[in-house]
Amino acid sequence: MAAATDSVAIFAEGTFEEQVIELANYIALSRPEAERASYIQSVQESLQVGEGQTPIAQDEGRRRQVFSNVLGDVTGLGEGSEREIEGFFNLLYAHVLTLWPVESPETKEHVSKLLQVIVASQADSNIKYRILSNLFNALPRTSELRLSVYKTLLDLASSRDELDVLQLSREDVQKWLEEWAVSPSDKTAFLKTLVDVFAKAGDAGTSYHYKVSWVRSIDAFSPEAHSAAIDLIAASLSSSTIFDFDSLFKIDAIVAQKDHELFQLLQIFVNNGVEELKAWQASHPGAAENYALDYTQLERKMRLLSLASLGFQNIGSDLPYSKIASALQVDPSEVEKWVIDVIRVQLLSGKLSQTTQTLHVVRASSRTFEREQWELLEKRLSAWRAGLEGVLEVVENSKKRTGPMPLTAAPEPQEEQTEKTGELAAVPEAQVAA
Repeated sequence: MAAATDSVAIFAEGTFEEQVIELANYIALSRPEAERASYIQSVQESLQVGEGQTPIAQDEGRRRQVFSNVLGDVTGLGEGSEREIEGFFNLLYAHVLTLWPVESPETKEHVSKLLQVIVASQADSNIKYRILSNLFNALPRTSELRLSVYKTLLDLASSRDELDVLQLSREDVQKWLEEWAVSPSDKTAFLKTLVDVFAKAGDAGTSYHYKVSWVRSIDAFSPEAHSAAIDLIAASLSSSTIFDFDSLFKIDAIVAQKDHELFQLLQIFVNNGVEELKAWQASHPGAAENYALDYTQLERKMRLLSLASLGFQNIGSDLPYSKIASALQVDPSEVEKWVIDVIRVQLLSGKLSQTTQTLHVVRASSRTFEREQWELLEKRLSAWRAGLEGVLEVVENSKKRTGPMPLTAAPEPQEEQTEKTGELAAVPEAQVAA
């Protein structure tokens, strides 16, 4: 959502009639001077109540008709300052949401008209973002109209290449999709809109995140599921920053493509290595070009994943360069380059030793986390616990042998002695050697 705004209404509180006249006065400012007085007079006359008629405060139908007529005269943001524009639209929103139920056809029609007026205006985009944000916040959290308003905000920001203004977070989107009383197809369409606008803005990482959510929301047997799933697989494989492929197998639309050649390639990236990748390349000539995949990029990702997997199996141990070179199918002289690369993409953390030609693995990521990985983790935790118990035992035994430390006066600091004598203290030879 756009940055939080403080709704400011410039119109004084008053009766319905007084507020409608204030609206009319503001609208009149955008009309030729010769027409202003007659317009305001016509609105005043529509508010008048004849003798014996029901007061307008008690006549909801009359109030709706009068306000609808005034709202129909709104054709732009008006001639006021940004503060006046914001107050004018806040008052319009208040009457729309007071006179009709939020999800009524009339409210939807009025909100749709206001959105069209705001978007068509030639005013500065900042005031547009503000009054649209105010409308979004004025609507109940569950209202389906929030979807329409936010799509308008997205379209406006995207057209001006200003998506950052919205300060949209993934948490916001998740919360809204849970709150909005809209159909699953509407939620899916909104996610696709997010995919497209962030792709257009050049933010491939955010676009990919929403693409995963979009494909997850699609019915696995719908007409669009196949192309969407294949596109997601291709996007994950072609990205230089995506290394988590296992989570894709939890998406129904992806699993439904189990007979597709890209699904087979995805399985190789989760379970196998460079040799299996080369075999797939040989048996599927032209496949990479069909899906805009770069074989060089694919081999790089496979080597990084293979190195991370090898590291995960040897956390806390020293891996010889020769073993790494064999797993990656590279020359031993290239091992350090690949280790630096895998550390850079944060799949592994460790220390290289050129002297021993080994990599000491401190941390590593696993491509999957199934039974085998859980068992390995259990063994490491058990070893860690046994090590801590051993340390505690040594400490306890040491305490028993030495007993409590006697309390003695601390010697006067050397610096203070030097300061008193005004001489430089000599440094013992043992300290110099140390």
